[in-house]
Parts: sequence; structure tokens; C-alpha cells
Amino acid sequence: MKNRYQWILLMAMVLAAGCTSQKKTSLHSHDGAKPHAHTTNKSESNTDYFGDYILEDAAFGTKTKVNIVGEQRVMETNALPNHKTGAFPRKGNPNTIAAQNKNYTFPLHPKYVGTPQWVREPGVSLNGVKFEPGTAEVVICDTGENYRVEAFQDVINLGLDFNNAHVQPTGAYHYHGTPTSVIEAFDTGNDLVHIGFAHDGFPMYYSKSNAYKSSYQLVGGDREGEDCTYTNPKNTLDISVDGHHNGTYTSDFEYVEGSGDLDACNGITIQGHYMYMVTHTFPYVGRCLMGEVSQDQIGLRGQGGRPNAAQLMERLDENNDGKLSKAEVKGPLSANFLKVDANKDGYITAEELKKSGRPKR
Repeated sequence: MKNRYQWILLMAMVLAAGCTSQKKTSLHSHDGAKPHAHTTNKSESNTDYFGDYILEDAAFGTKTKVNIVGEQRVMETNALPNHKTGAFPRKGNPNTIAAQNKNYTFPLHPKYVGTPQWVREPGVSLNGVKFEPGTAEVVICDTGENYRVEAFQDVINLGLDFNNAHVQPTGAYHYHGTPTSVIEAFDTGNDLVHIGFAHDGFPMYYSKSNAYKSSYQLVGGDREGEDCTYTNPKNTLDISVDGHHNGTYTSDFEYVEGSGDLDACNGITIQGHYMYMVTHTFPYVGRCLMGEVSQDQIGLRGQGGRPNAAQLMERLDENNDGKLSKAEVKGPLSANFLKVDANKDGYITAEELKKSGRPKR
């Protein structure tokens, strides 16, 4: 309980300044529906999302309940957002938002480990909607490269709405970046807005003044890859990956320690308390966790880019004989075949690939 009250004290210091109890009723409508009113209680107790709370909104169907049970924060939710969304289905996203049946548990006393553990879903918003910054879209090249497509790019339309969110085939609405309406809904008037919890138990915040900078930067140089395509259930697109790293793909970015305020997981320690920041720049929402987390929460999702020797061998070795002939290799490797084939036997082995390094253009 002591740790819980420390968090409440932190809220008082960095999030709330003189919050008085008041009720506010506003008349509005949703997507052309009949105007109606919500009554919300802006009391201090209702802005403490470190304790028990119930969040329901009949207009949007939101039903989220959080209780402190022993050493855990337990969330039961239908994962429907408590705010307006874009219209779905929409171009780039043919799915319809549907209620989910989700139960989450977060450690009440998170333990900082300090070693990044890469995850697919780093956390959940206070309203029960999950954060999932990465995508499932991959551009694959015949020369062996694969590039994980970022949500924010101009090559493939993923149908994101004004909340930087869209819908999975299951009907699950989820945020890829700054959840605009969540920030507005939970804004207490101060710079830091508490917007959710990561799966390791540490809280997630957004800084309205963009006070905390990411430590990720664009990789220098140009990408490699020839005859690249993106395929989804409806069509296949030819994609050119040539050119400099501009942020279209996850592998366009690299973490440069000390170049910003935040660590590799977009986290920072403020007044002795570790927390994660959601930012407008990559990684937008951290792709890893620095706290102790159960193994079932860990889900690796590769960045793509340049394959290692084993991966390249697996993709190009068409007859599965454990070596590559001149006919099997493509792109820069084909042009440098004689150089990589160190023993000049007409084949390239995985060991020769490792020793030579991947030939560049």
C-alpha cells in the first residue's frame, strides 16, 4: 500500500495542482446522432487512476473496471474507447470496431530490471484500449531483405484515424501512436497526462509540451533490396525500398543512447519514479519494457532490414542442400559471388557468408 500512496503523491506533484470537485455537463453529438449530455465528475478521487476506478460511457459502450487485488492491478474491459473514433470500415482498414472481452493484470509494485524486453503490446490505456505500435505489414525482397512497415508512412495506407488508431480483423481498436482523444479525456490541466499502464506495471504518460525527447535516430546510408513486394489478402504491390532511411520501416531507426531524454523503451525516471512516455516521434509508443514482466507478455516482432547469414541461406537455398549456387543468389550477392566464394568451388556456404559479411552495392 505504501508504494500506491507514493504514486498518488507523484500524481499530486507532477499531474494535479489544486484539483477541486466540480461537475460539468456538456451538450454534444456523435457522428450525427441526436444531441445528448454526459455528466462527468471532475473530483480529485476520479482523477486518481492508480486506485480502483470504473469507467463507463453509454454513448460509446465503454465498460472498464479496475480493482486493486492483493499485489495486482486487475482490469476488466470490453476495450471500447471512451471517445469518438474515425468511421470504420474505411479505406486502408476494412474492419469494424467490436467489443472485446479482456482481462489484464499489472504488477502493483513494478520491479525495474533495466534490460529491454521487446514486446508486441507494451501496455493498455486507462480506458481499456491496448497500445500496439508495430504493424503486421512486411515488405519482402527476393534478395533476402524484409522490412517491417511502420504505421506512420506514405507507402501503404493502413487506415489510421485521428487518434492514430485503427481496427484489427477481430474488431479490436488499438493505438499505434499518441492517442489524441485519450489525452484530451484524461488531461488534468498539467503537462504530464497519465494515459495508461505498461504490462510491467509502470505507468504511461504523455507530455503536452513535448518535454521529453526520444533517443532514436534515422540510420545513415541507403537501404538494400531488389524485387520487393508487399502482399495482403487482397493484392500484391511492387515496392521499391531504394533510397535513404526515411522512417517508412522500423529498421530505418536506431537507438542512440544519450541522444535524447528517454531510454530504449521510451522510459525515464522522474523524481525517483520510472515511467514510459508516448511521443510524437519514433518509437511513438515504446516497443520494449524495462520492468519485470511475465513471459506470456513477451512477443518479439522483428524490425526487418538486412538478414544475417543464416536467414539469407534459408531464403535463397532453393534445393535445401546447405549452400548457394550462382543461380540461387540475387542482387549484390550475385555481383560479388566470386569474392564471397572463398574456396572457389562454385558455391557459397553459410560460413563463407559470415566471414565475408553481406556484400553491399
